[in-house]
Amino acid sequence: MNSPDASDSTGFPAGEVARMLDRLARLVLRLNTPGELSLTTASTLATLDRSGPCRLTDLAARQGVTQPAMTQLVSRLQESGLAERAADPQDRRVVLVRITAAGRAALAERRRARGERLAVLLTELDEAERAALTAALPAIDALTRLLPDDAPASPGVPVPEPSRH
Repeated sequence: MNSPDASDSTGFPAGEVARMLDRLARLVLRLNTPGELSLTTASTLATLDRSGPCRLTDLAARQGVTQPAMTQLVSRLQESGLAERAADPQDRRVVLVRITAAGRAALAERRRARGERLAVLLTELDEAERAALTAALPAIDALTRLLPDDAPASPGVPVPEPSRH
């Protein structure tokens, strides 16, 4: 934690926060059980759920995967009834991908099951630790909103400049 990269110019421990977020991401990945939606599948469905119908190329960029990989994923989602392709009403040459009711239900079930598994882990924390996590939720939410859903998930994409309050 005392490494030179652990703090930004304001003294905020950005490096330590990044390391803890990495550990949290690994924990979230381990909440999955075999047979559940993969992270990429769930993330794609969640993007479609939040953003609405989307061009396949835009969806691939948002998810940080190649267009051929997204084409394969969307084909699997379509075969399983979780997503569908449809012509864009504004331009019939364009194909949009959208989540189906079954896709929304699968996403909701995944969130419910993961919530249950997380709840078991949370019982191992003391009251102060649970309160600290609850208090951090607005800041975590604000942090996740800094990079919009329609921003491509690519290391080459610059992160927006921080606003000065």
